[in-house]
Amino acid sequence: MTRAASSLVIIAAGALAIVGGRAISAQDKYTVQVPGGLAFSEFRGYEDWPVIAVSENGGKIAVILGNSTMIDAYRSGVPGNGKPFPDGAKMAKIHWIPKKQEAYPGPPTVPGTQHDADFMVKDSKRFADSGGWGWAAFEYDPASDMFSPATEAASPPQGHDAKCGFSCHTLVKNRDYVFTEYGHR
Repeated sequence: MTRAASSLVIIAAGALAIVGGRAISAQDKYTVQVPGGLAFSEFRGYEDWPVIAVSENGGKIAVILGNSTMIDAYRSGVPGNGKPFPDGAKMAKIHWIPKKQEAYPGPPTVPGTQHDADFMVKDSKRFADSGGWGWAAFEYDPASDMFSPATEAASPPQGHDAKCGFSCHTLVKNRDYVFTEYGHR
């Protein structure tokens, strides 16, 4: 093999290793789990779920998404009709640090760097002692493109189990522990 061909093979192998490494790190979010709680993999595909609502929380922009079970429940009137969300209902809430889009008229505030991803799942048997819901919060690190379970140092502080959101959500027990309202369309 000529020196040029050897160099080309080395360069190609290096490029493949970099691309492969990025693909592996992109898959890592599905291996993360809150100790004693929910796994990120339980929400695979959340990125494509329909939007329930958008909000501003603590200076962060948030979009709240729901799986088809959650969306169908909202459309049937839950929780306003007094009925609970069915088992299998799932929500994802993605937070971003806002930034001004100076190049656009306005200039509008738009999502900047992702901050975290939070999840809820209704499973009345698995989470009988927390209103039938399980929660998880995962902090995002843009430098590594990785997620990790939120901790007591997070804002708000997160416990190390699927009940980490229960104490806050008891404020809306009469809404089956769900703050988010389904936006009119």
